[in-house]
Amino acid sequence: MGLFNLFKKKNMSKEIQEYLGNEAVILDVRTIAEWNEGHSEGAKHIVLNFIPEQVEQIKAVGKPVIAVCRSGARSGQATDFLVAQGIDVINGGPWENVDQYLIK
Repeated sequence: MGLFNLFKKKNMSKEIQEYLGNEAVILDVRTIAEWNEGHSEGAKHIVLNFIPEQVEQIKAVGKPVIAVCRSGARSGQATDFLVAQGIDVINGGPWENVDQYLIK
């Protein structure tokens, strides 16, 4: 693997579609102001800082999770934390990445 491959973003479209096909919950970890500017229909909103307090609630849903934010950085942090808690979760990146695959 070359140095530049370290920075190459993995194409997540197939994995996002697979998770949505398995009735994944979209977890938007942006601020309330960002959420109010637009979000995926049916998404659950928990600001990143509150994820640790909401782990049991997220587990109780009993479905896979796709974490999203504005750029993919905060959803990546949420994904790392939730994986460590035993939750089946992927980083969907920007919320629009996932939103484009939703049936409207």
